[in-house]
Amino acid sequence: QVQLVESGGGLVQSGGSLRLACAASGPISSINDMGWYRQAPGKQRELVARITSGGNTNYADSVKGRFIISRDSARNTVYLQMNSLKPEDTAVYYCNADIVRVLTDRSVDYWGQGTQVTVSS
Repeated sequence: QVQLVESGGGLVQSGGSLRLACAASGPISSINDMGWYRQAPGKQRELVARITSGGNTNYADSVKGRFIISRDSARNTVYLQMNSLKPEDTAVYYCNADIVRVLTDRSVDYWGQGTQVTVSS
């Protein structure tokens, strides 16, 4: 089955950087949008950044200028480079992808299991 596996989370000091990666695997025909969301304790899940198959991006206002989303379509992988991290960036980060499976003609939304990012002050 299709799976999204995230990596790269961890503990970092304020002002530091982390790079998240999310690899999609399984019977994939094509991938439309890919993105990153986050959920902090007691808060709703929110969009961090998304990237289309054509490379167009959009970001939450809170991360603009600090985070960069990119993708490697050949590897079905999306990345999130996080710079100038702040304590308020602490959350579980989830990968999301809109995937068309082999032998189907419609896309399905998939989520990764989440990776913890903790920024200490």
